[in-house]
Amino acid sequence: MVLKKKKEIQVDAFVLECQELETLQSFADAEDQNLASLLLHCVQLSDGIHQIYCIKQIVTLLKKMDRNSACSPMIKCCLDIVGVMYFSLGAKNPLKKVLASSLNGLPEHIMTEAVHSFVHCLKEELKTTDLCLYRKVMDNLASCMENFSLGKASINKLFKEVLQFLQKSLVEIQEENRKLSGNSIAETRLMHDLLVAIKVSMMLLQKVQENFQGNLWKKPSSLVWQSMCGLVKSFTNFLMDEGLLPTVQTTSGLAVILFIKTMFEPVEKLPCLVSDLLLRSVKCASVPEWFVSSCGSLCTEELSDSVLLFLCHGALAMLEWKNGSMGENGEKLLLDIPLVLLSLASQLKESNMAVSLSRILAIWTNSALDVLESSSQNLKCSLNGNSNTTGKLLEYVYTHWEHPLDVVRHQAKLIFKNILRIHQATLKGSVAKSDPFLSMLTESLLSLEWHVKGKYASLGCLVECVGVENILTVDRTIPAQILDVMSDQTLAPYASDLLETMFINHKSHLISAFQKTIWINHWHDAWVSPLLLILCEGNPDQTTYVIDYYLPKLLKCSPDSLSYMIKILQASADANIGSCNTRGALGALMACLRTSRAHGHLQFRDIMRDGLLSTGCVKQGLVHQHNQVRIDALGLLCETHRSTEILTMEEMQLIQFFITYNLNSQSPAVRQQICSLLKKLFCRIQESSQVLYKLEQNKTKQELIKESAKWDHFATLQQYKDFISSICDKLFEALFPGSSHPTRFSSLTILGSIAEIFSATEGQTQAVFQLAQEIDSTRVQTLIQCFASTFEEVKVLAFELLMKLHDMLDLQDSENLHLLFQAAMDLSISTKPYDCVTASYLLNFLIHHKGLLNVCLKYQQVAHTFQINEDMSASTMEKNTLAVIKYLLANLEREIFQAEKSLLQAAASFPMYGRVHCITGALQQLPLNNLTLMIEWRQMVAKLILMSYRLSSVVSPIVQSSSPEGLIPMDTDSETAGRLQTILHEIQPRDTNDYFTQAKILKEHHRVDFEKLTDNEPVENVCPEIRGKERQTCDVTAQMVLVCCWRSMKEISLLLGMLCKLLPLQTVSESSDGLITVEQVKDIGDYFKHHLLQSRHRGAFELAYTGFVMLTEILSRCTSESLRTLPQQWLYNVLEEIKSCDPSSKLCATRRSAGIPFYIQALLASEPKKSKTNLLKMTMNELISLAVPVNESLNIIPQVHSLNILRALFRDTRFGENIIPYIADGIQAAILGFTSPVWAVRNSSTLLFSTLITRIFGVKRGKDENSKKNRMTGREFFSRFPTLYPFLLQQLEVAARTMDSETGELKLHPSLFLLLLILGKLYPSPMDGTYSALSMAPFVPFIMSLHSDWLFLARNACKQHKASALLSSLTTAMNIFLDLSAL
Repeated sequence: MVLKKKKEIQVDAFVLECQELETLQSFADAEDQNLASLLLHCVQLSDGIHQIYCIKQIVTLLKKMDRNSACSPMIKCCLDIVGVMYFSLGAKNPLKKVLASSLNGLPEHIMTEAVHSFVHCLKEELKTTDLCLYRKVMDNLASCMENFSLGKASINKLFKEVLQFLQKSLVEIQEENRKLSGNSIAETRLMHDLLVAIKVSMMLLQKVQENFQGNLWKKPSSLVWQSMCGLVKSFTNFLMDEGLLPTVQTTSGLAVILFIKTMFEPVEKLPCLVSDLLLRSVKCASVPEWFVSSCGSLCTEELSDSVLLFLCHGALAMLEWKNGSMGENGEKLLLDIPLVLLSLASQLKESNMAVSLSRILAIWTNSALDVLESSSQNLKCSLNGNSNTTGKLLEYVYTHWEHPLDVVRHQAKLIFKNILRIHQATLKGSVAKSDPFLSMLTESLLSLEWHVKGKYASLGCLVECVGVENILTVDRTIPAQILDVMSDQTLAPYASDLLETMFINHKSHLISAFQKTIWINHWHDAWVSPLLLILCEGNPDQTTYVIDYYLPKLLKCSPDSLSYMIKILQASADANIGSCNTRGALGALMACLRTSRAHGHLQFRDIMRDGLLSTGCVKQGLVHQHNQVRIDALGLLCETHRSTEILTMEEMQLIQFFITYNLNSQSPAVRQQICSLLKKLFCRIQESSQVLYKLEQNKTKQELIKESAKWDHFATLQQYKDFISSICDKLFEALFPGSSHPTRFSSLTILGSIAEIFSATEGQTQAVFQLAQEIDSTRVQTLIQCFASTFEEVKVLAFELLMKLHDMLDLQDSENLHLLFQAAMDLSISTKPYDCVTASYLLNFLIHHKGLLNVCLKYQQVAHTFQINEDMSASTMEKNTLAVIKYLLANLEREIFQAEKSLLQAAASFPMYGRVHCITGALQQLPLNNLTLMIEWRQMVAKLILMSYRLSSVVSPIVQSSSPEGLIPMDTDSETAGRLQTILHEIQPRDTNDYFTQAKILKEHHRVDFEKLTDNEPVENVCPEIRGKERQTCDVTAQMVLVCCWRSMKEISLLLGMLCKLLPLQTVSESSDGLITVEQVKDIGDYFKHHLLQSRHRGAFELAYTGFVMLTEILSRCTSESLRTLPQQWLYNVLEEIKSCDPSSKLCATRRSAGIPFYIQALLASEPKKSKTNLLKMTMNELISLAVPVNESLNIIPQVHSLNILRALFRDTRFGENIIPYIADGIQAAILGFTSPVWAVRNSSTLLFSTLITRIFGVKRGKDENSKKNRMTGREFFSRFPTLYPFLLQQLEVAARTMDSETGELKLHPSLFLLLLILGKLYPSPMDGTYSALSMAPFVPFIMSLHSDWLFLARNACKQHKASALLSSLTTAMNIFLDLSAL
């Protein structure tokens, strides 16, 4: 292995105040030998690491002090200083932890004085009144109680004071939190302080128990008792406060139960009290007075579901469940808790509550196992597999084993596993394998289809319980069935885990029953033979996932099976070489050898030496028709278990052979794998070379002579260098002009890996290779030419490679710089959009070279702009960037002036978006938080913002038109319409209306004379690029104008968003550290708001949304109150405007509400992720109320907007599981909206419904309509969305009655297809038992009535030519009928 340099640990040093320092100096001796001298030396050190060493010496000397010395003033002074040091250090400072661990072993006579000193320091800490310092005090209290005897003794002395401080701090923090309502950052900080205070209060009761002995503290007049009652009251308030973070609430639930447990008497009735609390049956007359006064709200008020959940958690975590210490009352409480929890499962909608519930149920199963060790027979009967409690728990597992949250799925598996253990614990010595309950579970699980993910984890638990033989007895083909499932990547991990559990269990069983020669054959037949068949003949996806997930686990379990696999594959490798669709035996052999080498079972020398594989076979694999066989062959060469394994010459030759034929792979996935594997190879070369260099350095001359015959290290290093050099030659040769995109991508990616891995880094002995040594001017030119590629990823790779090498490049020739700079300027005004991207990368490359400044100044003198002093104390990159942006901006301003006169001329000759794109690109690579030329940059930012507004005013009339694609506008605003008419008059042909398809020639008589447009400006002010083209004729269409406009809007949005995101904010006008002011940020926000809400062109508002997201992310974290509250204000305003139905509103009701959904998405996404997401909840409630209007006669525009916005929010993955509670309401809104007589509402409802179906059931990837993928059981669906059960049933009844026509008239309910589509996604499960109240049986009569009317409807439809309208609905109904017939 390579010895890597350890990361240095930074430790903040302790600094002592002057007065205490003087006191310490007075006790120090001249020879620096006594304790005070050592401590003085320690506190004067500036390095925390050195202070740690000193502390250890000081404590060692302190432990040697005798009893007489302990009372000396010097010792007392030193102990006082140590106390001050301890309480001053931060909680995470390693120095504090070292100090605590060192002081733990003090002698008793020193400990007494140390406690006195620490008590004095702690008393001063508890006098703190500054709310901002409370967190530091609480951290110190927690540190004192964490394995620190001295600290614990000090708290014990000040127990009353500590309790009073905690009570005071909790009240004050809560009050301050109320005052800061709306300030999410400050609220979150205070809530975390609150959380720490609650945890410290619990630690105090659990770790400092000496104060609770006896009954004196229980007197109502006792300060301890009063403080305890006050704390319980505060905890109860926190528990009931839904505005706090869930972590604060759940910790408060723990604290409430812990304090009640400590204070309540008699102890025997404590389980009854907790049980009554959970069942909401507490009577105030039957509980103590202190309980009513402290937490009476738990008895008198209606407890929310979350409060009950947290109380259940507290009961399980804080009560003593082991050894049956709570007796029968405890057993009753144990049975009551799951009933309460399971009743909450269908009521808690929020994802964090669902996660908490699953975890608490898992905790309950662990507590039940503890109780069963010494429980009564009645409890065992109540918890066996046939009990009501176990049945409901199993129902919960079946409902949640495919939950969208990983945590819930994992907890469901744990609950199922513990249910099996609980059942085994209740058995009276009977054989578990023959138990009816386990047999029933096995049969039920095996009857499920293999697409059910929960089946795998549950079967794995069952295998561990009853053994794999009982499973295989039912069906010996189960391993082959599971392997067949592995063609689906979503199921492959689950399937491989189950297979691993099964074959490990099977191996253990066979070993105990047979001899090795016998059992290994049985094991191979069961697990290896099906694998080899799939590797040779399976479909590509299946073999890939089997190799990735299953094969490594199989080889880990039985490495000896590798020889068996190789032997079988070798026999048929020559005859079965595979094809483009199958691997064949050769491909299977490659895969097995690659996996075995990567996991350390084989080395390449062993493979070649033992004849397992010939060089010809490897070459055949490297150029195989099947992509994955080529990758496996390359992986065999590149992947090793040890990263320092030395490459052989044979491996190098094979790698060169591979690169020759595989750079032009057409598959992106294959290209990525090739580049990744070669990167591993280069890392191996680098690390093994470092080992070789170190071996050479450490050897003596005698050893070198002895080793020279065995291995020539320098020869190997030279081979490495020659090998990489030859690889680079091949790669640069492949970058010839006109080479394909795959070839360029592969070559540049591999070259980038070489440059990155073989760079000279600190800690390396010597570099085996430097790419810069292989670079000459021709190759630099080759890389620069890659900027001209139409694929941006090629530009990125070429730019990154040049940046890694730019220190070695020599581009100081002014002529070269001039030509490249001129080329970039020409490209920046090209009418081809990708040319401006090329210009941006070229300018970003040139900015790093010193000579560019002179080139820019030369151009700026022509343009009459101000100059940059070359002697300014700023980096080359900063000065060059400023110069380039000034030049671009000067030209852009002139071009905007011309565009104001003739937008057509601008679109045809100098589309302005290219200049803006180059400015944005130049700013992105500059460290904007560490600039020197602040005044110049502040002026530049102001000009850029004003330029953006000016350019936007030129192009916005097009993108804000009701028909931006070039049709006649319908805008009623006189100013906008006038501007549009001017533009449209300019671009409209004189004789025809086909300007979408035919280009228009701008000649002298068809366009406004250029000189007349600029008659008020001197000719020299005209941009040179424009002047050079003014006499040329150019082709232009309306599309060119539109492209120019929306791309300009796009680049403006990205530029403004980036300025807000990256620039430091200038909160005070006189401040010198900011570059953008608060007012400028507000103006930018108003700009985004205006364009997002009024733009009609999707390209314009989508990119405006990107810039707006950058702005809102900054606003949500801003310290300025006026900026931080802006997103909330904007959100309220736009919702009010949507609800108002104001005829003068400019909100776009067509084009799926245009930019309005994007605007609201950005505002909601800016809300802090760890907050209560109040804005999201408020918005969703408002939108759903608008989407399902109570009064049908109201304006339908708000309904259309709300449906479109809901669709966007449900599609946005950033909201995660926070959006799930509103899915049921969204489904109802979509189905009801589909019955609207207004087409716009029906259209938006259809789009919303489609989004929700995808969100619920996932993206459909197959074409089989009868497949149960992307479907779920009715119980799971209605358990997750319980409100949909009565709604769908009611709507289906209405639809069925509409279809039942006695008059013979054809009637088709509008929402019938949507109802049948949802029901068609549901199916009954064999796991459905008698415990589910959400049965699909009530739907059957209505489906059957639809089925009975099919023939009548089909006849009428054929007569009226409406059969196609019924086809989908009737087909879906038939499928549902067939599914439900299984009930």
